[in-house]
Parts: sequence; C-alpha cells; structure tokens
Amino acid sequence: MTRISPSHPRFRSLVTRARLAAALRSGLVVPEGLIAHGRAEAFDYFLGERTTPSGRRAIRRAADWLVAAEAPAISVNGNVAALAAGDVERLVRVLPELRVEVNLFHRTPRRARAVARRLREAGIARVLGIHPTELISGLPSDRARVDPRGIGRADVVIVPLEDGDRTEALKRLGKRVISIDLNPLSRTSLAADLPIVDDLERALAELTYAIPSARRRARPGRFASFDAAAARSDALETISRRLAAAAGRPRPRAGPSRRGQRPEARRRSGTGRPKRRRP
Repeated sequence: MTRISPSHPRFRSLVTRARLAAALRSGLVVPEGLIAHGRAEAFDYFLGERTTPSGRRAIRRAADWLVAAEAPAISVNGNVAALAAGDVERLVRVLPELRVEVNLFHRTPRRARAVARRLREAGIARVLGIHPTELISGLPSDRARVDPRGIGRADVVIVPLEDGDRTEALKRLGKRVISIDLNPLSRTSLAADLPIVDDLERALAELTYAIPSARRRARPGRFASFDAAAARSDALETISRRLAAAAGRPRPRAGPSRRGQRPEARRRSGTGRPKRRRP
C-alpha cells in the first residue's frame, strides 16, 4: 500500500480507499464494491463525516433490538469484510449470540471463502454462509441463498451496505431489519425497520459501545418502537442544512418539539407568529 501521511487532511478516507483497492486485488472486493463505497463517501461529506445525534439514537435503539432478539444475525459482504471485520468481531465479543453470515451478490465459492477467511483472521470463530442451503423466495440473485442456522432463523438481521430488494424480502419473512447505510434515500434505508444513517465503522463501534447499556434495560422479545421515517428525515435535514450553510444561506434549525405539528397547531402554540409587544 502507498504510504499515506497521517498529517494528510483526508488521511482516513485515503486509507480506506487503499484498503478497498488492496481487497479488490485479492479478490475479496469486486469493482462494483468500489463504486458503492464512493457513492456512500459522498453522503458522508454531506453529513459532516460524524455520527449525528439522530444516528446515535438509531444505534441505541438497534442495540435494544439486538439484545431483545432471540436469534440476531449480521450479513457480511466483501466491503464489510474488507473494512470492518475487526469491528464485527468486537460486536460479537459483546453480543456472542450474534450470528455472522457471509452473503454476496457477486458470489463465487472462492470469494465466499475469502470473506469467511478474513472474518476468521479477525477472530470470529464461527462464520456461516459458506454453503447456504436455504433460499429466500422471490429474490432473483445469489443474495437469496442463506444459512438456516443464521439469517434463515434470525428474527433481527443487520444488513450493512446492502441492496434494498433483500431488505424487502427479509421483511416479508417477518424479520426485523436494521440497516447501516449512509444514503438515507437508498432502497435499503427506505425499506429497513431501523435505518442507521451512518458510516459502517463508526456505527459498528457505537453499536458495540451501546450493547452493555442495552442489556441492563433489556426485555427479551420486546422491541421498542422506532420512527424510521423520522430518522431518514433527520438525516436529510442535516444534509440540507449543511449544504445551505456551504452555499452561504444558513437555515435555522427546527426544534424537535415542532416536528410533526400542523401549521395551525404552531400558530396556536405561538411559534408561528412574532410576539406582540406590550404598549
């Protein structure tokens, strides 16, 4: 890998790109994966390259769901293995019941073994999905192939960096889907029960940190509600506000208490008109 100085203003981004390029040369990542990463990185610029307060709330609720789940699973493709195998291992360490399964759109036996090998090298002893024997009906791609011990029996599935059609298919099977996707307008984010709009590595690190607290308030089988539409709206509001500020037209930030109110309700509450001065 080309030496990249830590003082470079885009150090983290360049290191990530170099890791993906190396993974491409090894066969772990396919060219389409590089395109997907570049698209996601653009959205990270818009979000400020940080976990937003809304994203953090989604991660905390995701931790609650994972702890409440009977058989949680995480789907791992080439990009996830290349960029976050260590993060997945740390999550498994605090959530040992989490099943890790290889699932690939561009699937070959060799590539499936390469992804599994990367996960094992990171310290994950049990990796599923090398020889999947079940099919998700109505899904016309290799993503339909799942392991009956993992995604096949899971009640909650984490799908990072995924395609929306599989998210929709998993939901039709009655599974709760937690997505990790920087694009709040992607089919995955739009279809997921709990969309986390954040960078993969940041989100997995935050999720790992949130699991112990979630265990203390856990109620097995009880899944607290989550407003997926509001989470996507918050991400779009952040993007809109940052773009407006960059264009020199800062927008006032709406308070959370006003979200969802009709204009007439705001007028009644006094927030829709200036206060009258006393004589």
